[in-house]
Amino acid sequence: MRFKKMHGLGNDFVIFDAREQDVILTPDDMALVADRNWGVGCDLIAVIDESDKADVAAYFFNADGSESAACGNATRCVADMILADSGKNSCQLQVLDRVLSCKKIDDLIEVDMGAPKGVKDLDLSYQNVSKPVAVDMGNPHLVFFVDDVSDVDVETVGSYFEMHEQFPDRTNVEFVQVVDKIHLRQRTWERGVGITQACGSGACAVAVAAITRGLTDRSVEIELDGGLLQMRWEKDDASVFMTGPVAYVFDGNLAG
Repeated sequence: MRFKKMHGLGNDFVIFDAREQDVILTPDDMALVADRNWGVGCDLIAVIDESDKADVAAYFFNADGSESAACGNATRCVADMILADSGKNSCQLQVLDRVLSCKKIDDLIEVDMGAPKGVKDLDLSYQNVSKPVAVDMGNPHLVFFVDDVSDVDVETVGSYFEMHEQFPDRTNVEFVQVVDKIHLRQRTWERGVGITQACGSGACAVAVAAITRGLTDRSVEIELDGGLLQMRWEKDDASVFMTGPVAYVFDGNLAG
């Protein structure tokens, strides 16, 4: 099966196009593809297919083979592929029950990630973090605001809350430092993956949580381990817009 390897700010993906070939992968197959020693190596696998609601449908799977309902960085990568093929400046992607509008702005891709489905303060604590904000961006996120993200044991704290009893389907976990009203520093623990260089849907959740708590303006730059994302949330019932870069790594063919 042919694939493309891409990344958004170091958050990397193996992308299969099922419009051109049969893509048959079990969860164990996906975990093997994602393995950085025995497979291609990636944080997430994306499968593109036909859609009667948008230009294409995109399906996302974590490195352990479990399905993910959203991935902002992978959405930008898939959108860039579709735009390159079509020669257009905008496209729509169906992701489960949502249709996401994407457009090219210079060398960047902007995605309308939709409105958050829920925002809630929680009374949870562990080690040196407490009282997070739970944000549903189509997938679940738990956002902790801390004085210094470098002081947080992301692996220990992130894995603890990913499996917390309050989240039967597990959750992504973000740790955020407020630099100023237009600049945040974020580190992420992704469910089914671990620490990643960037998380697009997580950055959306971080922006929503920060704006809801009055910590930032409604347009904010988020610094992740892999680089910068620009976020915009104009009002509480509106869509979150994410803008950032994509990069092609290589094309390959998966042997049977």
